Amino acid sequence: MTLEIIVFILSILLGIVLYWRESKSNAVYRFINKLTHNDELQMKPDNRKGFLHLQPFLMRLVYVSLLFIVGAIILQFVTPIQAFVRDFVSAIVGTLVGTYIASAFLFARDSTKKENLEKVFDKGKEMVQDFTEDVKESFESKEQPISKTKETSTQEVPKKKSARDRFKDKGMIK
Repeated sequence: MTLEIIVFILSILLGIVLYWRESKSNAVYRFINKLTHNDELQMKPDNRKGFLHLQPFLMRLVYVSLLFIVGAIILQFVTPIQAFVRDFVSAIVGTLVGTYIASAFLFARDSTKKENLEKVFDKGKEMVQDFTEDVKESFESKEQPISKTKETSTQEVPKKKSARDRFKDKGMIK
């Protein structure tokens, strides 16, 4: 049990390191993309997607599993160690957890940059201004009919039919 916990913690750290390296440069993913796709289907130069970076959960799971399968095969043939199979699942889960922890920290770091905070502040300022303008317009529109009703109250106001009379006119009730 202790070895599994150690493997899990080390795999979390491995996931953080892999995600961080891939967020800086996705050269390996680009190279494989260039080998496997024709010119029309290749990645655009501004695309930052990698094996783990900006991938959905299932693709991350596939790539991490492939990484550990290749590592297990190499470890199996190079050394006589066969204990890797029982720690296989904890290593995969730990690496996936590590990638999500790293993405949370990288996202938090990117979202707290000065430019992003200024954008958020300006957006909030605009929303407050829009809201106050809407409130002002609604108050102004409410004040105008009140003043009109005062003017029309001095004049003769035609009497409106009740709902019952309107239904009778339409033939809905007798």
